[in-house]
Amino acid sequence: MDDERDVGVRVTARIAWVDTDASGHHHNSVILRLVEGAEAELIRELGLDGYWPAAPRVRQEVDYESPLWFDQEVTTSLWVERLGRSSLSYRFEVWGEGPARLRAAAGRVIVAHVPGRGAGARPWPPAWAAKLLPPRGE
Repeated sequence: MDDERDVGVRVTARIAWVDTDASGHHHNSVILRLVEGAEAELIRELGLDGYWPAAPRVRQEVDYESPLWFDQEVTTSLWVERLGRSSLSYRFEVWGEGPARLRAAAGRVIVAHVPGRGAGARPWPPAWAAKLLPPRGE
């Protein structure tokens, strides 16, 4: 996270055997699973009941920078970049911990507020928006 005032989380996990591919390092899909895990932790911390069925992904961008290996500890940081009328942009970074601490990936995930099947995007509920907006200086 760039600033302590950002709304976000840091989550630590470990790369499992199933997360690796024939090359011996992480499969590309692992990054998005780690990011979704961090998002779940943030939503849990914020207490946004009903968020999951109402916030589908509409865009995902990942820059892969270095490999992660079996049993390596990783830290995923995810924070709110921008809250729009009906969309929400998260930024993230995934870091491999250990002697050679390297950033494995960075990117953005954008979700939309779609409160019901076939409803289309709608404005975020004011109570959710208040929790998702990063607090800004005095």
